[in-house]
Amino acid sequence: MTSSTTAETIGVRNYALVTAAYWGFTLTDGALRMLVLLYFHTLGYTPLEVAMLFLFYEIFGIVTNFLGGWIGSQFGVKLTLYGGIALQIIALLLMVPVNESWAIALAVPYVMVAQAFSGVAKDLTKMSSKSAIRLVIPKDAQSSLFKWVAILTGSKNALKGVGFFIGSVLLATLGYVNALLTMAGLLLLIMISSRWLPSGMGKIKAKIKFTQLFSKSREINILSAARFFLFGARDVWFVVGLPVFLYSQLNWSFQQVGGFLAIWVIGYGIVQSLAPTILNRWGSGRPPQARTIRFWTGFLIAVPASIAIALQMDRPAGQTIILGLMFFGLVFAFNSAVHSYLVLAYTDDDKVALNVGFYYMANSGGRLAGTVLSGLIFQFYGLVGCLWVSALCVLIAEIITLNLPNPKTPGAIA
Repeated sequence: MTSSTTAETIGVRNYALVTAAYWGFTLTDGALRMLVLLYFHTLGYTPLEVAMLFLFYEIFGIVTNFLGGWIGSQFGVKLTLYGGIALQIIALLLMVPVNESWAIALAVPYVMVAQAFSGVAKDLTKMSSKSAIRLVIPKDAQSSLFKWVAILTGSKNALKGVGFFIGSVLLATLGYVNALLTMAGLLLLIMISSRWLPSGMGKIKAKIKFTQLFSKSREINILSAARFFLFGARDVWFVVGLPVFLYSQLNWSFQQVGGFLAIWVIGYGIVQSLAPTILNRWGSGRPPQARTIRFWTGFLIAVPASIAIALQMDRPAGQTIILGLMFFGLVFAFNSAVHSYLVLAYTDDDKVALNVGFYYMANSGGRLAGTVLSGLIFQFYGLVGCLWVSALCVLIAEIITLNLPNPKTPGAIA
């Protein structure tokens, strides 16, 4: 066996290990969120109290993405990948003692702390997985990088939707405690596979000063800023406004709301995985350029604006929301896939963990801002107000991307 063949075999093995770890974590992440929502709702918690349970999940995700890149660059992404899985196991076990006998004043802060562990775990795992993919794909294979990043990211989103179903099924069949223990056991099995990953992946020889965490390339800074507004645009109407509207205005049941959103997430993930193939058929065979993200971001502006206009014109709300959400998911999936490729295309191997961590810190910041604004804007201006703020956020993201240059190492899409 030649050295190149051996290297390729090792690269495939490492990709499979990273993907399996990410998939396993994603299933438990989606399942835990649905488990917490359903279980604490049955205990009589108000929607605001349930929402508070996830506050630290989002806040600590921002901190994790910022510091996680530095940790990965100093100790390797293997440590951050499986460290994230270990923290998720801790979060699951911390949730076990909570039951109906706990006072709400005690249970809410306790679960918030447990969810903080889960938020750290989620972003450590995501940052590590996407950094690792950059390291197992050859630098001159930009087409393969786009394809495999899209598959990893798209499958993650689809599996998160599957996780929503798994969480509800485990709660109904095994009960709250056994469901948590089952998920913890699954993640423990995944951790055993960590011995096959090289320990030095993503580790750099030079020591990085704390101040250097803020020193990113111009491309990474621009893309991160655009990412902040892009994901804020999604969550400003998707997180609170949309499910509350479906339940309170369209009189959907909890099962209908949860099932519809889960199906949307799965479909969104499938489109994201297929993005390289679709763009290859439409384009010139080159991997995404700066104009690619400008096109898809500009296209996205029209979607929430069109939904808002249709609702203001008293079009049938159910049909408008369903069709509008389908189009939003389709266009947003292309935006997210191209974004995930570009952050790696702009990044050198020795800075991949730092840059990816910084980039997903902006992602988490956008999600947090969108979540807070979703509840605030919906309370005063309804879903239409959320949609107009969403369109404004996408417009800002489009203006920011006007300054993006093309990646330096383009190739042909395979």
